[in-house]
Amino acid sequence: MRPGVLGALAVADFRERVRRPAYLAILVSAIGLGYLAAPAVDGRWVILNAGNFRGVYDSAYVGTVTALAGMLWLTLGGFYVVRNAVARDEQTRVGQLLAATPLRMATYLAGKWLSNLMVFGSMLLALAGTALMMQLVRGESRAVDPVGLLVPFVLIALPVLAVTAAAAVFFETVRPLRGGLGNVVWFFGWLVFVFVGQGTDDLFGGLGIGEIRDSMRADIVAQHGGRANGEFALGLMYLDHPLRTFEWSGLDLSAGFVGGRIVFVLVAVVLATLGALWFGRFDPARGRLRVQPGAGAVPAGAVPAGVVPAGAVPVPGVAVAPYQPTAYRGLPRGEVRRGATFGRLCAGELRILARGGSRWWWLGVAALTVVSLLVPATVAATPMLLLVWVWPILVWSRLGTQRHENGVGPLLGAYPHAHRRFLAEWAAGVGFTALVGLGPVLRLAMAADWPGVAAWGGGAFFIPSLALVLGLVSRTSRLFQALYLPLWFLLVNGVAAVDYLGAVRVDGQPAGPSPLLVGGVSLVLLAAGFAVEVTRQARR
Repeated sequence: MRPGVLGALAVADFRERVRRPAYLAILVSAIGLGYLAAPAVDGRWVILNAGNFRGVYDSAYVGTVTALAGMLWLTLGGFYVVRNAVARDEQTRVGQLLAATPLRMATYLAGKWLSNLMVFGSMLLALAGTALMMQLVRGESRAVDPVGLLVPFVLIALPVLAVTAAAAVFFETVRPLRGGLGNVVWFFGWLVFVFVGQGTDDLFGGLGIGEIRDSMRADIVAQHGGRANGEFALGLMYLDHPLRTFEWSGLDLSAGFVGGRIVFVLVAVVLATLGALWFGRFDPARGRLRVQPGAGAVPAGAVPAGVVPAGAVPVPGVAVAPYQPTAYRGLPRGEVRRGATFGRLCAGELRILARGGSRWWWLGVAALTVVSLLVPATVAATPMLLLVWVWPILVWSRLGTQRHENGVGPLLGAYPHAHRRFLAEWAAGVGFTALVGLGPVLRLAMAADWPGVAAWGGGAFFIPSLALVLGLVSRTSRLFQALYLPLWFLLVNGVAAVDYLGAVRVDGQPAGPSPLLVGGVSLVLLAAGFAVEVTRQARR
């Protein structure tokens, strides 16, 4: 592995990444979390609750809580930003050029991992600056300790993000995980990793949260004469009363803890380069397709004599006969029909969406529909509804992105009525959503649960509206997948404030926003997407 080549690959890829809007969006949201990590003295929103206590806002404490908040967000949202490094080389044909060079496979993958890590590192630097600013703004301690401020970012956040960066590269080398399925798998894997990795006895120290918790509890006991009243909790929480304060002595940098973080980085290097064992690096000779004898031969009568179509392989002994128009007799011809163009557009868009699911996927839809009709209405209103409306996430995420991902954007840009195409795609999304969620709404109607039916209708409008506008803005399916899964998980945890489909119930009634409000938000999203589409059409 040549360091010069590795560094050049990583730097070039890093420069391309930081110019993208997705990088800025994740960076701004991470800085926002850093702001919430050090709330006002009488603030109720907190990131870290150490048994109803918080540390005095000095460099060590503010740096630690900001690093923890950034780590949790970047391991999720940041993964979706960096995970397309290999796919981008394939789409831009850069990979075919690299396949013709003597570049080693492990060097190529290590360069992608290092580029991902540089992206995360730049975000951590911004978070460290945010932590310093918040310490000075809060004013509880103006003595700046650079070591205490930066150590949590280097030893807590960076090793975990190194594994995240490696996982993004690894997923792109494994065929089933390259697409949207990999995004879904990562979200649920992230949940397990966050919950399991908070102990002190986890492998290599886990996320490092256990060490921080034990250190803070020891200082609370020493200063307040008793144990902390309550559990140590990490996450965005709203409290009934402000937290009490204590002075934290900082993280104990034992040799075992530091060694565990180094092992984390070594595991990341191995994971990133593991794909070199099977990844073909865009080389057709190492792919699954092989040119067989006689493959690509052109049948007689297919083309004019002496003309070989693009992509055909000349085969010795296989002659190309003169072109005969009779070879095409009997084939159906296209017919231009006038009128009802919007209906045909909707039907076409709906067929495109329906083909996004395999036969096995549609079999799953059928099974969920049958089960929803057979279970009690209370079960259909919450667990089945949640399950049914996360099943099509990979199909929803294609709304607004297919023309760009399939390279037909310029062709569709010549269509004279952009608003019809936009509305047809949205209507197809609504119809598809209603079709997939048919089982729960029928069961609710059978039980005369009309508030639940109305809430279901609001969700049927909201989901495709959100997917379409995010797809149009980002031109990638990853943004919707990255935002919808956490939103759906909030409903699983019973957060009524964001209940867009009536799954959170109190006394048997939907406890979330009214369907009219959800519908209004859907119209706002629809208007935003339409504005984006019209603006782009005007620029062509």
